[in-house]
Amino acid sequence: MNMLLQQAVTRQAQVRPDAVALVFGDTRMTYAALEETSNRLARLLIDTGCQRGDRVALLMPKTPTAIVAILGVLKADAIYVPLDSSSPAARLARMLEVSDCSCILCAGPVDGTLRDVMAVAKLRRSPIIGRLDEYAPPEDAPPEDGMAPAFTPPDLAAYPATPPAYANTGADIAHILFTSGSTGMPKGVMITHSNVMHFIRWATAYFGASSSDRISQHPPLHFDLSTFDIFGTLSMGAELHLVPQDMNLLPQKLAQFICDARLTQWFSVPSVLNMMAKFDVVVPGDFPDLRRILWCGEAIPNPTLIYWMRRLPHVRFTNLYGPTEATIASSYYTVPCCPVDPQESIPIGSACDGEELLVLDEHLRPVAAGEIGDLYIRGAGLSPGYWRDPEKTRNAFLPYPGGTDPNDRIYKTGDLARLGAGGLLHFLGRADTQIKSRGYRIELGEIEAALNSLPGLRESAVVAIQSDGFEGWKICCAYAPAPDRKIPPEMLRKRLAALLPGYMLPSQWMRLDSLPKNANGKIDRPGLKQAFLDSEPRLQPIETPSTSHIAGEGNRLTNAVHYMS
Repeated sequence: MNMLLQQAVTRQAQVRPDAVALVFGDTRMTYAALEETSNRLARLLIDTGCQRGDRVALLMPKTPTAIVAILGVLKADAIYVPLDSSSPAARLARMLEVSDCSCILCAGPVDGTLRDVMAVAKLRRSPIIGRLDEYAPPEDAPPEDGMAPAFTPPDLAAYPATPPAYANTGADIAHILFTSGSTGMPKGVMITHSNVMHFIRWATAYFGASSSDRISQHPPLHFDLSTFDIFGTLSMGAELHLVPQDMNLLPQKLAQFICDARLTQWFSVPSVLNMMAKFDVVVPGDFPDLRRILWCGEAIPNPTLIYWMRRLPHVRFTNLYGPTEATIASSYYTVPCCPVDPQESIPIGSACDGEELLVLDEHLRPVAAGEIGDLYIRGAGLSPGYWRDPEKTRNAFLPYPGGTDPNDRIYKTGDLARLGAGGLLHFLGRADTQIKSRGYRIELGEIEAALNSLPGLRESAVVAIQSDGFEGWKICCAYAPAPDRKIPPEMLRKRLAALLPGYMLPSQWMRLDSLPKNANGKIDRPGLKQAFLDSEPRLQPIETPSTSHIAGEGNRLTNAVHYMS
């Protein structure tokens, strides 16, 4: 069945027009309203010149308007490119440059961000910019945030509410999701309609999803997990409950949200579950309507899993694994019973239908069971590659070893794994400098590239150390200022925040006269990592609530280590 993502929503609108599709605060949108509004938007986009394969950027918060925008873009045979409005203007500008968007759709308080982005973006063409809502800033907003909307929302009622004809096929690109790039340049991962629909068909059947479900939508729209929430829910005719962004770091409110919405499925990165466990917001027998908890994006700490499973014995817990390049997830493991040992390894499990996970050596030969190897993915979820970057695509998507079909490829995840008992796969960490923190995939090289662009630094290096906290990894930066320059970590962090999103900013800083080198003259990264690890027990709070500081006495590498939360 070669169904497009938007057609699944149209089908539900035909059979369940009055059923609730979206819930956001006091707003409830039916399938009929969602279908008709997105059809009108699609026709507007076509009327303004949007053509098959055009890219349309979405700069807006996670609201029903954003879901309408996603569907409207797809119904115009175009490709949606979700942007994180909290990212620095320079990074967003680069995404617009790479994707070469013909249109930018805006909603909410993004006028200032849009102005800053357009001021620095070097675009091949001037995109059409449209606002989809009447945004009015709060009365107490500061002057710099209180600008009037730059664009008047269109009169969608002037357009027909029936869906336009589609030229797209399942092999066409549905969206481009940007991930961190090791050269400092974000990579645009292309995901097709078929990629997403294949996973949704497997997942909805495996989890037993139905129109009676009430499903969370917690991840941001630029995160690939959101595509399962959105299209999985809407394809089943269920209710999608959008979690307000201002709740993301409020564990008590998240718990109340699950209760008030009577959610049947929760899906997020493990750091959210870890945070809720740390604040002890779940009581035994809580959330009686909840049937499933799913997580993906990083390994869940075993104490966190034990916390949840002991309190919610009626809930089914499933670990999903997979990079953006393989579409949402490629393997799964439903935990059969509550772990006893906090150190026990939770597998990433078995391949989803249509997928294959391979543990190979450096010659692309299978390693024996129990041995560590590089993890590769093969199957229906593989992305066509990186947008307009054939070199990176060739390096990451390799021909299947021994295969004769040029379209039969494997994706190099950069992860290490081993095949354990019962044929279950175990994730063992990154094979390179890429990490997962708070569910985000981060290339440490991108942080270094941003640091190297700042004035006053002679050299710098970024390493990551394992953390017991909800973030998973701590990002640590060692730097040496240029001669006669005094650059405190607070200043460096502030400068870096103008180039990188908050989740990529280092939390520990070490100022040195020069960085240590190995015998080959390269920066001694293992030595730096050990220096940060050795400094951990001596961290002491300092005066400001957001930073703490230690003196590096007793370690030859550590002049000063600063900790910033």
